[in-house]
Amino acid sequence: MPEAVDRALRFNPGLGAQEAQSRSSESGRKAAQSAFGPKLGTSYSVVRQERESSSPVSAKPPSRGVYSWGVEVSQQVFQGFRLLASYQKAALQADSDKAALRKAELDTTQEVQTQFLNCLRYDEDMRSKRDALARLQDQLRITTAFHKVGLRPRLDVLQAEVDVREAEQALIQAETSRETSLSALNILLGLPASARVKYVGTLRHVPFSRSLEQCLEAAWRQRPDVYMAAKSVEIAGKSQQMVQSGYYPQVEAYYNVTESGNTPDLKKAGKNGSHSVTWEAGARLTWDVFQWGTTYHADREAGWLVTKMRHEEANLRLTVGHDVKSCLLALREAEKRIRVAEKSVEQASEAYAAALAQYRERVGTNFEVLDASSKLTASQAALTSARADYLTSLSRMYVVMGEFHPNLLRH
Repeated sequence: MPEAVDRALRFNPGLGAQEAQSRSSESGRKAAQSAFGPKLGTSYSVVRQERESSSPVSAKPPSRGVYSWGVEVSQQVFQGFRLLASYQKAALQADSDKAALRKAELDTTQEVQTQFLNCLRYDEDMRSKRDALARLQDQLRITTAFHKVGLRPRLDVLQAEVDVREAEQALIQAETSRETSLSALNILLGLPASARVKYVGTLRHVPFSRSLEQCLEAAWRQRPDVYMAAKSVEIAGKSQQMVQSGYYPQVEAYYNVTESGNTPDLKKAGKNGSHSVTWEAGARLTWDVFQWGTTYHADREAGWLVTKMRHEEANLRLTVGHDVKSCLLALREAEKRIRVAEKSVEQASEAYAAALAQYRERVGTNFEVLDASSKLTASQAALTSARADYLTSLSRMYVVMGEFHPNLLRH
């Protein structure tokens, strides 16, 4: 099982997509952080002018046009907290996507373990049905031999034959279910559905002794979706701060150098040629004083989204409590069923042995043997089902608590 979980975590395409999303968010955080630094820009332009003037002293524009090249360094000084809120939102999103990746890993682990346990369930079921078929075939041989010497009626032979055929059908159905489960497990591991892989394990009991309070505390502390819900509230708050930056002025400091000339290399040529170098340093302040309530209503919209996220977080915490309790109840129920089924298998085995002995001694009926065999098969199936259900509930319990247990079958 741990090897299967490990391969699924490395090769499952769904997890690969979630990991790419997490890496993308981390790059977004770094991009938002870079916005705090200064910005360096450059430009190169050419402008050609034609001017008609009656003044004899009016200077003619350069015939080749004016070529300009400028370099500017600018630094955002204040943007109404937009830069800070943008970075904090990107950082929160990166944290949330990391938690989403963790949640996807837990969900994939549960899916792999569930399908793995289904394979083991069907293996046990097939063994039980093969044993049942063998018992019924033996009974058919005994009944046929008795019938040939006139000790049993033809009806007993027919009943035994019908039960053999039904057992063969049940075995075929179990084999089909196992192949279907194997196909689903292969897909989870990133393998072709038809790949022949040997999965090894047993449905053995693994104790679980935590109380409901301990499980709830672990779930609220460790579950990735609870962490993501809290981050969603914070992200919505940062989005509102970004909208509120529209209430404030935007301040930017800059320094630039511009060189111009009447040739492409910015030199002076001809009697009407020109060449100049300009240095400039300053600050720009822009403020959208009135926008017909655009910022106000956008702020209100963002505020309601914050409220929505808070309600969803509260609802999730209630849902977590239900998930933990229902899973623990299912776990305890399966544990009780295991004890009952074990006793039932023991009693059914004794009953079958007694019925078979009585039949061979010709003091029992064929129906009693077939009925005892059927009850033994049903008891074995109930025990297999209870063990598989217990381990499946245990796998889900760990997931609802946010714990990673790849080797579920080891205590």
